[in-house]
Amino acid sequence: MREKILEVLKSYDLDKVKIATLGSHSALNILRGAKDEGFETICICREREKFVYENFGIADEIVVLNDFKDLLQDKIQERLRKDNVILIPHGSFNAYIGRFDSLLVPIFGNRKLMEWEIDREKQKEWLSRAGVKLPKTYSSPSEIDGLVIVKYPGAKGGKGYFIASNKDDFYKKAMKVVESGMISEEDVEKAEIQQYIVGANIYFSFFYSRVFDRIELIAIDRRYESTADALGKIPADEQLKTEITPTYTVVGNFPIVLRESLLIQAFEAAEKIVEVSKEIAYPGMVGAFCIESVFDENAEMYVFEISARIVAGTNVGIPNSPYSYILFGENMYMGRRIAREIKMAIGQGIIEEIIY
Repeated sequence: MREKILEVLKSYDLDKVKIATLGSHSALNILRGAKDEGFETICICREREKFVYENFGIADEIVVLNDFKDLLQDKIQERLRKDNVILIPHGSFNAYIGRFDSLLVPIFGNRKLMEWEIDREKQKEWLSRAGVKLPKTYSSPSEIDGLVIVKYPGAKGGKGYFIASNKDDFYKKAMKVVESGMISEEDVEKAEIQQYIVGANIYFSFFYSRVFDRIELIAIDRRYESTADALGKIPADEQLKTEITPTYTVVGNFPIVLRESLLIQAFEAAEKIVEVSKEIAYPGMVGAFCIESVFDENAEMYVFEISARIVAGTNVGIPNSPYSYILFGENMYMGRRIAREIKMAIGQGIIEEIIY
């Protein structure tokens, strides 16, 4: 697959590269960053969201699709290739497209690692091989012996996740979430059951630069999660009466500045994850990735997920975060960092090293 993509790239006029992405998730971040670095931009969106991207005025062209999966149509791909487009993937590529074998347009990043991200078993293998500290996982509800969080495959933004304490609690809450329409019975069957570590959830947005051969910390955030974060507004007796089951649908993000002494754990995890990425999916990590973690009461870091692309939490870092400013001494955020890497790689004649 990569050979086919590199053949497409050879046909490009690298002086006229355009940056494109799906109009969702972190598109505003990506498109603003591309404009800041001098690229022309294309937003590929559905009719409903078109107004948003017209309103912000950062897309030089808007391509309207009936459905995001229409990106896989030959005529759409041919149009993008004629425009020398490099696609920037984000979580909606995972959620709506999934596999990328039919997408013959150059992507910034490693599409194989995104497939590892989607597959819970592969993701677990990746993190285990990296030797990072992981929460315990359970192969079936009958094994639950303490507090767990139940998750589903793919980039669902926490939708339908719930906490359970035993087998009966699992099935009771799973039924309620299915009845609510948030997930299907098939989702429950494929669910990952993971030990719930009580602590502070911290999301590290890193960038692996092929140009500089280094790992860069761009921003840190935490998520604002639907009913889970709203429960504090409801008195405990009312919670018990109504039997509210908290769910974890992500509706936004907060910026975080971590205690400086804790950063070493994040950098050590990032280094190990990047090294293993080179073994499992050549050429390894390219560009943005996120380590999703929790710090327990002893300030020990557990890694519970990895995202091999830009995450929405980086949106809180526009035009910069403390970490990106310290590193670059100027306004820098993930969308712009991506665009700058592409620009530098073109200038240095190494663009093929960051494209898949």
